[in-house]
Amino acid sequence: MAVNINQYIEEFKQLNPKDPGTWPLVPKIVSLLAILVVVPVAGYFLDWDAQLEQLKAGQAQEAKLKDDYLNKKRLAVNLDLYKQQLREIDTQFGALLKQLPNRSQMDALLVDINQAGLGRGLQFELFRPAAAETSREFYNELPIQVKVTGTYHDMGAFASDVGQLSRIVTLNEVAVEAQKDGNLVMDAVARTFRYLDEEEVAAQRKTQKGAKKAAKK
Repeated sequence: MAVNINQYIEEFKQLNPKDPGTWPLVPKIVSLLAILVVVPVAGYFLDWDAQLEQLKAGQAQEAKLKDDYLNKKRLAVNLDLYKQQLREIDTQFGALLKQLPNRSQMDALLVDINQAGLGRGLQFELFRPAAAETSREFYNELPIQVKVTGTYHDMGAFASDVGQLSRIVTLNEVAVEAQKDGNLVMDAVARTFRYLDEEEVAAQRKTQKGAKKAAKK
């Protein structure tokens, strides 16, 4: 069946745009198809494109909210475990804190260190606590210059006794030198620590705040 293109062209030329009802069948079908194609395409570029972008953004936000919800749910499920761990940490911290003397107990601790050496037969040539303590965040550190003379066995026993004191004491910067009589001379820095009382903590924080204000000026 041959298609008369010229006939259709003439039909389009003779169309009355003011009266579509009188149009022939072919122009009506072509116009309808054009409307069905043009309207969606125009809608996409004029409105739907922006809405699709909003939809994508909403989907991304939804995914983020889901992740946040799952993370918070995981924390909520493990909340009792976290509380238990926190209590254990507090208990361990309290136990460690008890191993640090307070200000009034420092003199007794120095006597204990000295007695640990004398009890092992060591001779102290030097036992000199530092003139001032070194401040840390919640404790102070006191270095003690120590120089003792004795046998290898006695020095080893002294170091062991110091490590077993009820308070924390460490031996640092240890240097040992042999003497002609067979004894040894040990130079070391014994470091002991004490926790700060409430007044000292408050004073330390006040000093830190003052330093920060001065640095900002």
